[in-house]
Amino acid sequence: MPDVPASPTAAVTPPVADEASPLRRLIRYAEPHRRSARIAATWSIANKIFDIAPELLIGVAVDVVVRGEGSIVSDVFGVEDRFHQLLVLAAINLFVWILESATEYLAAVGWRSLAQTIEHEARMDAYTHVQRLELGALEDRETGDLLAVLNDDVNQMERFLDVGANDIILTVMNVILVGIVFVVISPLLAVLAFLPIPVIALGSLRFQKRLEPLYATVREKAGAVAGVLANNLAGLATIKSFTAEDREVARISTASLEYRDANRIAIRVSSAFVPLIRMAILAGFTTTLVIGGKAALDGRLEVGAFSVLVFMTQRLLWPLTQLGEVLDLYQRGMASTRRILDLLDVPARIVGGTDTLAAPVAGAVRLDGVRFAYQHSQASGVEVLRGVDLDVPAGETHAIVGPTGAGKSTLVKLLLRLEDPTAGAITLDGAALPSLRLESLRGALGYVAQDVFLFSGTIRENVAYGRPGASDEEVRGALAAAEALTFVDGLPDGLSTLVGERGMRMSGGQRQRLSLARAILRDPAVLLLDEATAAVDTETEAAIQRSLRTVSAGRTTIVIAHRLSTVRHADRIHVLEAGAVVESGTHDELVAAGGRYAGLWAVQIGEAVTDSA
Repeated sequence: MPDVPASPTAAVTPPVADEASPLRRLIRYAEPHRRSARIAATWSIANKIFDIAPELLIGVAVDVVVRGEGSIVSDVFGVEDRFHQLLVLAAINLFVWILESATEYLAAVGWRSLAQTIEHEARMDAYTHVQRLELGALEDRETGDLLAVLNDDVNQMERFLDVGANDIILTVMNVILVGIVFVVISPLLAVLAFLPIPVIALGSLRFQKRLEPLYATVREKAGAVAGVLANNLAGLATIKSFTAEDREVARISTASLEYRDANRIAIRVSSAFVPLIRMAILAGFTTTLVIGGKAALDGRLEVGAFSVLVFMTQRLLWPLTQLGEVLDLYQRGMASTRRILDLLDVPARIVGGTDTLAAPVAGAVRLDGVRFAYQHSQASGVEVLRGVDLDVPAGETHAIVGPTGAGKSTLVKLLLRLEDPTAGAITLDGAALPSLRLESLRGALGYVAQDVFLFSGTIRENVAYGRPGASDEEVRGALAAAEALTFVDGLPDGLSTLVGERGMRMSGGQRQRLSLARAILRDPAVLLLDEATAAVDTETEAAIQRSLRTVSAGRTTIVIAHRLSTVRHADRIHVLEAGAVVESGTHDELVAAGGRYAGLWAVQIGEAVTDSA
């Protein structure tokens, strides 16, 4: 896994987790886009100014009809004829509507472009950060939950930025601008009309506090549904073979119902907000209608001004009914934002150094007093390796054998720096692994796992995964070395054959040979084989063994093996038990010593005889 370049919005070292609100954390995260946000906000403010202008023009039009020569239009433009005054208003209204439409378009484009940009960067930052994390940090998280964060949560955050931010600005500006109009026309009515606002504000704060934990639960349930679905889709063959379809449908149904119920509770609470707002609107509108109308009847308020206030009251209060939807969108977005930023706050313990291996890499590997305990598993703190010392000279083939759970595969993780030892040191050509750039270290290693992973794509793409620029001739050469070229050439599409998701269109032996070819093509200084022949048939095992004898010549090779027959010709065999090396030597030396290895060899020979019989 090579170093991944940092995204423009993410520092190499992730931020330390804090207790700030999700909105403040989001604002800090989107700091590079402050200018774009200001431009979009400017268009939103301009849009609201032009949006309330028609109500003012209605009042002026009423003033023209009622007063005629003494109207505002007559005083300002010097137009005496009433019809001509209305034509002037019509022209102004046309101009206002054009500007209102234009600013609405610009605001929508600005906010949506910003939302899409932040959505893309948040997804890429989160995915890039996941790739930086050591495997142990991810082992306790469901794959489906990670997918929910990278996809659904990012989309929820984008929906809030796309619509919610603009709506909040429009609502605030609406209150400010309408308030100015009220104060200018009638300070008394301004006070009366704004009396419901504190009720609405307090209601908003109350519902926000109620909704926050509810939508946090909704997002957790969404992640649980995604996790169960991802797990079941990956295990369809097992589900079918055990005729467990109905049981799994019931399990999915349970998770889905829990998600639905969590949503229902949140929706019930958020929906109760609108009736409260309607009652406040009714009070404000009735007050303006009665008291303002009485003032107009008494001649203390111009009819045109009264018309403006009536329309403005509705313009002030009615949009507040949308606060329920905005609040709902806000809480959904903030719950998702918290999950995304919490993932980004997980510290990456495996960080590459600054040194590069000197070329050509010889491949000398040494472990001195290596101890290791997993920090993220349920058995956190329990040592898997206890003071392991190994010296693998460049060009030699060394095997590590032992019972299940002895720590063999953990050694491979440490060599790849998928984990770091809790004590001791590992060097490659004398360089401590933490001092090396991850790209330099892992570029010198070729890895073949027991559980082969092939990406959905062609055979060529999978074999050339470590060297995307390799030619077809080089790919074919690696396939030939892995004794895979014959079966590949026998396929109708050859190198262009699609392997399917996780390589499921290939047999287990074919996948293993393609994985070996992928490692060979990279031409690594050190070849790591983790139980590479444990799950293949005898013919494939023999083919892989022939390949290994060829490719390991003059190359450092470390073989993790369960079948001792596959490593009997290794230069040196190390027996690992309970996290410690208990024996080392050649096959003949270890058998003659009559120790742990000799016992394992006798058991395997006995099994072979029994199977043969």
